[in-house]
This record gives sequence, structure tokens and C-alpha cells, in this order.
Amino acid sequence: MIQESRIQRLNDRDERGGRFVLYWMQASQRISFNHALQHAIRQANARRLPVVVVFGITPRFPEANIRHYRFMLEGLCETSRALAGMGIAMIVLSADPDKAALSLADDAALLIADRGYLRIQKQWRKSVAAKLPCPVIQVESDVVVPVETASGKEEYAAATIRGKITKRLPAYLVPLREERPEKESIGMRLGGIELADAADALSQFKIRKVAKPASSFRGGESEAGRLLGDFLNLKLHNFAAFRNDPSLDFTSHMSPYLHFGQISPLEIALAVSSQASAGRENTEAYLEELIVRRELSMNFVNYNPDYDSFSCLPKWAATTLSEHCGDERPYVYDLGQLESARTHDIYWNAAQMEMVAAGKMSNYMRMYWGKKILEWSPSPEIAYRNALALNNKYELDGRDPNSFAGVAWCFGKHDRPWTERAIFGKVRYMNDSGLQRKFDMESYVEKVESLLGRKLSRR
Repeated sequence: MIQESRIQRLNDRDERGGRFVLYWMQASQRISFNHALQHAIRQANARRLPVVVVFGITPRFPEANIRHYRFMLEGLCETSRALAGMGIAMIVLSADPDKAALSLADDAALLIADRGYLRIQKQWRKSVAAKLPCPVIQVESDVVVPVETASGKEEYAAATIRGKITKRLPAYLVPLREERPEKESIGMRLGGIELADAADALSQFKIRKVAKPASSFRGGESEAGRLLGDFLNLKLHNFAAFRNDPSLDFTSHMSPYLHFGQISPLEIALAVSSQASAGRENTEAYLEELIVRRELSMNFVNYNPDYDSFSCLPKWAATTLSEHCGDERPYVYDLGQLESARTHDIYWNAAQMEMVAAGKMSNYMRMYWGKKILEWSPSPEIAYRNALALNNKYELDGRDPNSFAGVAWCFGKHDRPWTERAIFGKVRYMNDSGLQRKFDMESYVEKVESLLGRKLSRR
């Protein structure tokens, strides 16, 4: 089912004749549970036209580097093969995504786009809608409940959006009926880059090599499905109890795949909801993270134009941090020291190096990591910039609404005032003794050292 609320007309152009219906794939880089692709197929079948998919790769995406592009291209190679199996040509161009879409516009009867929430993604779609001479239709496929359907304004916290989302879930937590195109586009000579191998494709772009490809994760829809299966079979039954323990591995590892649209949140939600034997406390805990918390972050970046800067914080958080800006810091580290994990805190160093090596950090440690950057920086503004810079450089799901919201949370966003203390003011505090009380932190350090193949500094 494709709910009408997922579909938005972006311009008022009249429909015209064309050789194909063009699906401009950008955010939803997959075949399954892709409402935008399915809408394109249905529109094409109704007009007795084939579907063509276009994807533009710009080496200038803000803060992206070879780590992110390698993961993305691993997925796109698989997607290209799967589309070919459906009789759909996928044209990959070395161009800004909006220019790639426009380059095929002359032969398109209409264009279907998926949806992104970041500033640059909105700009791309606005540009195409303004310049294209045919209808441009946006289909929202990377949330369970469409953002504006859930709320028409920026929400203060999970508590204020939870009820708005959950009351609409019965209408949206339903499978997507998938159709195949009646006419093929394979064989159309439309150009593009060959996507036989991710490494070969990567060599055709001039991409920043500031972070090596991550060692622990491979991109692609099938890999996302494999990890989801492992989570359902081996981890979900203990998720509520062990999800925060960094020494264990009871998370789903879906965040990189969700970021690149290589798996649908709807597919995950339906799969988790079907696992009655896992226990209600476990399925509800996971769906809270996947739907309520994740879609709160989409609400945040969609409605707050300052989502990537210190100015996005609520007034109480900005005020209290400003009032304590002059407090003495027991330790102060610059960006270079943080990046190379040269701090006095072995647990923080482990978290930083886990992110550098694997491209993903334990969820609980990610909160601790951000809190300590705030504590150890000369000012909260510098701390905010450094946390975002490191997160976006090394995390596979960096530059994502979840990442922007997660960093902001460390500084008080989507939270409430706590007991006032030095440096943090009324912003929530975390310390290493809390980690030691809750978890086997030495096992976590050893796990990271095994990943690195060396011992961590214990200053």
C-alpha cells in the first residue's frame, strides 16, 4: 500500500509524452519496500512506458569521504543488478544529483523522486522541480509515518511526538504490495557508469580519502537483510536487557543501512513486530528506537534550519551552558587529541577508536563520547563543532538526521534540565563510574583492542 500522505507534487507542470517514467533514486537506495520505486512502476505501467532509474554521485557531498562512498557503492552495485533483473535500467552519473536527474529530463513523461530531509537534499529536489518541464512527484519512503503527518511543527522531545506517531501506526505499519514493470528499459542507450564492482566504480571519482573504508561493515541490501535476520534470531529476545551494554553485541546494526536507504524502516518494523516469541518488552523497546526516536530526528532536521549548529539547542540548554562556559575544565583537549584518542579516559579512547576502525560506535558509548567532548572542550560551541566533525567523518551513519539529533542530545536537545553542576550546568551529565557500575568496561576495552590489533593508551 502506498498511502496518499506519502505522495507530494513538487511542481505544477502538465504531463507530456515521453519515452519513460524516470525514478530519481537518491535516499532510498534499494529495491524492497521502496514506495518511490513502486509508485514509478505503477505510473509507468498505467502509461505503457518503461521505468528508468537515475542516480547522481557527487564527490562534493558535505563531509563525505571514501569511507561513506565505498559503503554506498557496495550497495548501489547490488541495487543495479537487482533492477536489471526486473528489466529496469539504472543510470549512474558522476554529477550532482539534481543535475543527473535533469540530464535525462527531456525524455521523461514524469519524474518520481524519493525524499530527503537535510538542507542539501531539499535544495536538490527544489531545483529539479523548478527546472523540469514535466511533473515532479516526491514519495516518502524512509520513515514509517510521514513527517508532516506525524506533526506539523518541531517537537520538543520524544514524549511530545510519541503519541502522535503511535496513534497513526495502524495505518502505516502495513506491507507494500510490490509490482514489476510491464515494459523493459534494459537496452536503452542512456550512458552512465558501469557498476560491476564497488572498488572499480570508486576509482572513477575524486573523493576525499581522510578516513579509510570501515573494517566491520559491508554495504548492500542483502547484507542489511542478513544482519536483520541475525538480530531477530539471536539478539531481539534480550534486546531490552542488554542493548546498552558496550561489552556485548545486542544491537541490530541497522543504522548505516538505514542512513543509505539500503533497508526500509517499514521492513524492519514489520519483521520485529512479527516476533511475538521475543517478548513484548523487547519488541516495544526496539520499535521505540526505530520509529519514535528515529522519526523524532527527521522531525528535528525538517523543521529546524539550524539542525547542524549549536544554535539549534533549546533556550534553557544554551543559557545554562553559556553561564558555565567559564568554569574550570579539569582536562582540555583539542580536535587532534580527540581524533587520535589521546585522552586520560581509556573508555572514551576505546569508543573513539571503535568508531575510527569500525565506522560505528556502541550506542550507549556514543552518548558518553559526546558528553565528554562537552566536558573537555574550551567552550560548548567548540565542543559542538568537534563532536559533529568527528561523528560525520568516521560514522557510517554520519551526516544523518539521527546523527545531528544525537549530537544535539548530548548538549540538551530533546532532553530536560537536570541538577545543576559545573561545566554542564543543567545539561545531563555522564561519568566513567556510571559506566563501571552498569557494565563490564574492561571487556569493552578488550573488544576494541581486539578490533584494532593493539593495546589502547592508558594515560
